Amino acid sequence: MLEKVYEYKMLNEKIIERIIDDENVALNHMILTKGTGLPEHYSNSNVYMIIIRGTMTIQLGDEEARTYEAGKLLNIPYNVKMNVKNFDDGVLEFFVVKAPNPKNYKSE
Repeated sequence: MLEKVYEYKMLNEKIIERIIDDENVALNHMILTKGTGLPEHYSNSNVYMIIIRGTMTIQLGDEEARTYEAGKLLNIPYNVKMNVKNFDDGVLEFFVVKAPNPKNYKSE
């Protein structure tokens, strides 16, 4: 078997799980219920957020907060202040891909 198989939880409750953390990439899976979010933080790599369920409200830097629904993929550059929340009634589920892995990231 050449492939490596990873699993992620399929829930309707808040969870933040690290799926992959190797020399190539960091991949996280997140589920946020109504009224929950992530702590304000700065992106520590080139970040891709793949929304697969629900509606994400995200504020980047000093910009106004925006909402994005399932089917959208966001790319957030390195060292950007981020606020991610779920204000919607439905469950928000998304994957976060950090490439390169933050432990290998070299800023310009």
